[in-house]
Amino acid sequence: METFKIKTYGRTELALLYSPELSAQGAWRKLLRWINHHPTLGARLAATGLTSHSRVFTPAQVRLIVEALGEP
Repeated sequence: METFKIKTYGRTELALLYSPELSAQGAWRKLLRWINHHPTLGARLAATGLTSHSRVFTPAQVRLIVEALGEP
């Protein structure tokens, strides 16, 4: 079993790691819902510079997501 690596991920790439059974678009929508429903995650990601136009998650943003949601 491979250990999850904190690195830069495309938003769909990371979403598919969390929901591999879904289409790319479905996985992204699901991850976005999880982020938006978490009490602090959305604001913490925004503070790192993440916007709705961002196409990648930086390692720092991935770390925040994993801390909040657990490893994929």
